Amino acid sequence: MKKFAVVLSGSGVYDGSEIHEATLSLYAIANNAGSYEIFAPDIDQHHVINHLTGEEMHEKRNVLVESARISRGKIRPLSEFDAAEFDALLFPGGFGAAKNLSDWAFNGPSGSVIPEVTNAIRAMADLGKPIGALCISPVLIAKTLEGAELTIGSDPETAKAIETAGAKHSQTTHGEVVVDEKYNIATTPCYMLDANILQIGAGADNIVKAMLKMMK
Repeated sequence: MKKFAVVLSGSGVYDGSEIHEATLSLYAIANNAGSYEIFAPDIDQHHVINHLTGEEMHEKRNVLVESARISRGKIRPLSEFDAAEFDALLFPGGFGAAKNLSDWAFNGPSGSVIPEVTNAIRAMADLGKPIGALCISPVLIAKTLEGAELTIGSDPETAKAIETAGAKHSQTTHGEVVVDEKYNIATTPCYMLDANILQIGAGADNIVKAMLKMMK
């Protein structure tokens, strides 16, 4: 049974992990005879968004604590991640990837990724183990592994920014997965496109299958 480390960035699309992408990724791992453990950084969120109104709320929340909502409490701080213990590393999307795991939402390709995420990605790459990213989270890889081939779908501005960061972008549609054989990376667009939950499920299943294929 192959073991995935899944990294969350909070709970909720506008300030954390996209819940459909996170949940369906976990389902896809289990449905393809894999297992998973969930991680998140123990840091404050950049901000908190009211998901009903879209307005910023005047309160603080912790990324690890909020991610525990999705994991039903079974989660570890990302600082405890050890690449030797896992066969693959997977990042669901959501604005938390661009606000909490990095500052891409504010600084784009000139921004940075938090050290715990950078260390996890580089450690897996050094061991030749698969790394997967959904939706906007491929920007984390673009900023960490120079020249990686990625996709966020078909948005021209984001694609241009990814290439400015030093990665190569491939245009995709629903459920398609781009595989970088050099770094063993798999990416798929999910909600970077106008998608429904069935298309998100297909994307999650396809990326997990692509990652499992890399392990053979």
